[in-house]
Amino acid sequence: MEKPAVKLEQVLPAEIEKRSFEIIGKELEEAGITLNPEEEPVIKRAIHTTADFDYAKNLVFSEHAVEKGIEALKKGAVLVTDTRMAWSGVNKEKLKKLGGEALCFMADQDVREAAGSRGITRAAASMEKAARCFGQGDRPVVFAVGNAPTALVRLYELIWEGKIQPALIIGAPVGFVNVIPSKELILTLKDVPYIVARGRKGGSNVAAAICNALLYQIGI
Repeated sequence: MEKPAVKLEQVLPAEIEKRSFEIIGKELEEAGITLNPEEEPVIKRAIHTTADFDYAKNLVFSEHAVEKGIEALKKGAVLVTDTRMAWSGVNKEKLKKLGGEALCFMADQDVREAAGSRGITRAAASMEKAARCFGQGDRPVVFAVGNAPTALVRLYELIWEGKIQPALIIGAPVGFVNVIPSKELILTLKDVPYIVARGRKGGSNVAAAICNALLYQIGI
């Protein structure tokens, strides 16, 4: 049996990411897609993470969301995720250098108890805990939601209740049940910056990628 011939591109390990972004840029150009320069690094990193060019169309940004997100991170923001997977994907070393930290409350005992006793999801209860801890506005808070639409819905309610004012919401839950409506709620917010993956697509990896795209633009 003859060994199949597979043509591989020869790329040094340290150059793989750079080459990937070159390919992304070329394919966007060939598709006639021109990105907003402020949003371009975020969109390209979402595509890099997923190999899905739909993110060139379905990532929705409020006005100057990238600039405002970077500003919050520079001030030592707390970054709250709805999953340990998203938390794991965030570049915490970079965040720490800025005086920030990444937190996920999903596994906390008080969050589990609150969810169980009230019949709500742990994701919703974790948003309530974030509001209790950081709703006073002493530090900017960035929310990165990549899994649970109930987290976005409860966060939306907490904002309207005046219990927290996020510096940025990254809304990228993935799936079918209430995913689209939860994102559409965030898109109605007028005074809260957001980056939302409109539609069904998203995921914890996408939420983390968007966080990192912001972090990597800060030169430290």
